[in-house]
Amino acid sequence: MPASPSSSAQDAREALAARLAHLIRDAGINGRELSLRCRWDPAKTSRILRAKAAPTDADIRAWCAACGADNQADDLVATNQAVDSMYLEWRRQYRAGMRRAQEDVLARNAAARTCRAYVSDVIPGFLQTAGYAEALMRPITDFQGTPNDIPEAVAARLARSRFLYEGGHRFVVLIEEGVLRTLIGTPATMAGQLAHLLTVMPLPSVSLGVIPFGVPRTIWPLEAFYLYDDQHTVIETLTASISVRQPRELADYAKAFMGLALIAVVGDAARARIQAAIDALG
Repeated sequence: MPASPSSSAQDAREALAARLAHLIRDAGINGRELSLRCRWDPAKTSRILRAKAAPTDADIRAWCAACGADNQADDLVATNQAVDSMYLEWRRQYRAGMRRAQEDVLARNAAARTCRAYVSDVIPGFLQTAGYAEALMRPITDFQGTPNDIPEAVAARLARSRFLYEGGHRFVVLIEEGVLRTLIGTPATMAGQLAHLLTVMPLPSVSLGVIPFGVPRTIWPLEAFYLYDDQHTVIETLTASISVRQPRELADYAKAFMGLALIAVVGDAARARIQAAIDALG
């Protein structure tokens, strides 16, 4: 596993090493004994514990077996797989433009049967219109200072919308009402985007809920996140996308999504909120 430019990824690597060290202590052995049980050089154990070398999945399973902790192997393997890709700066992803990153998300949507999305900032990409996507990508490109390939990136983003109409895919979306009132592009662009939401809401593949202003919160507003088949969550921040595969964290995001769904309105009540946002544009 190559060294990541992200300090957060290194922190995660060190956290994994610390968990492996706890297994040794809990087993009442030392690094040399673990190395003997795993049948490898003690120097390898030392490098892993100092986060100077990344263990393979097989190494982790052997480590857990040596410590009598087979029940922790799956979680630690999931952590190991996620470490290097868990924190990807947008500038790193967009260094050659935005198109490639959009194609990566397209592949993610293609592979998932169910995508649950919670957004507190902008309409999710698979529900965006061309005008809205372009109006959103221009300031992002300017802010990041990355190459301008907006027409190609918009086309790649819009390609995701085909999964709304193809069998085998389902999208469950929760939108904070503030997203409906945040002007992206011109009022006409925004009105077109909101009208598009009304158009796709009746699709069998789409379930759309709006979390209204003023509703008592059992779950506080969160960063936008996308949960794919309960196997993978992607969280979006200002500077990076964070990929989560650890079972315990996936369970937390699924729990949060359920809590947010309980305070969202759907059906006619959601359509009324969207229509009100359109009317407010004049």
